[in-house]
Amino acid sequence: MNRIVRNTTLLMAIALISACGGKSESRQATTTKKEAEKVKVLTLQSERIAKQLELSSTLEGYETMNISPSITGHIEHIYVEVGSRVQKGAMLVRMDQTQLNTTRINLASTKTELDRVSALKSSGSISEQVYDQTKAGYDQLVETERFQNENTFVRAQFSGVISAKNYEDGEMYTGAPILTLTQIGRLKAIINIPETYYPLVKQGMKVDVHSDIYPDKTFPATIEIVYPTVDPTSHTFQAKLNIPNSGEKIRPGMFVRTTLPLGQIDAIVVPYQSVLKLSGSNDRYVFTNQNGTAHRVAVTLGQRFDDRIEIIPVIPGDLKEGDQLVITGQARLVDGAKLEIVKGEK
Repeated sequence: MNRIVRNTTLLMAIALISACGGKSESRQATTTKKEAEKVKVLTLQSERIAKQLELSSTLEGYETMNISPSITGHIEHIYVEVGSRVQKGAMLVRMDQTQLNTTRINLASTKTELDRVSALKSSGSISEQVYDQTKAGYDQLVETERFQNENTFVRAQFSGVISAKNYEDGEMYTGAPILTLTQIGRLKAIINIPETYYPLVKQGMKVDVHSDIYPDKTFPATIEIVYPTVDPTSHTFQAKLNIPNSGEKIRPGMFVRTTLPLGQIDAIVVPYQSVLKLSGSNDRYVFTNQNGTAHRVAVTLGQRFDDRIEIIPVIPGDLKEGDQLVITGQARLVDGAKLEIVKGEK
């Protein structure tokens, strides 16, 4: 009887283990099946487009100068206020004149001594060495007087507007700028351009600048400098815009958009929804199919055409004709995920 009970218990245990094993295998099969994400892909082909690159920037005064004399001391008088318009050469600040007056007294004395030594040298009463030493001392004081004069009576180096004032008359100047002088009749802007377009951007190119404050107005500008290096992190290069602003409608600090005409180019244009955005940043990326595996590619956005957008790989060569771009199901993907291509491939 005990033998029958033991055999029955053994059979039940085997059946239970078998059942659990079957469920485990079933779950494993389900998990394996879910590893492959169903996606649709698009085979990339370059298109010929009329390229206009729109970039954003912030306006700056073409010239901006912090008024910071090279000598310390009390500020006797500031001749301007914030908003004052000044011409080149206009007096801006008068510093304490004690050092300058002392130097002028020494200079006058040394000039008298130099005249006396010059007369003695002509008669052969002193050596050439004594004359040279006196002349060197005089020349040094002349240079000191010039330097102190420029930094005691501080003048505008260009025409512009006073955009900041940090001191009042009688205060001790400690090194921070007394004033800031900004040119607003002409402005500049620095734009960052994807390195793909480096061969197309030339010095002297005409561009348009737009401000949302004046939606119906275009401000012409010229590319004045194309910087010679590319940022290895962002893979962009910079260009400096020269923007005439005789009407002074736009001002330093304003946000503007620049339209850069680049002519006819070959570009990769894809459905807009295929491009994903990294949460918490402005970084964009897409997924491609590489032998049944998802490959994440960082991109920057170019020109938009209704529901399609031009994309440029951050690393040149990461996207090319013939690559399969994931256009459906990409939101569920991570880099390296297994892919199952379903109907809809183009």
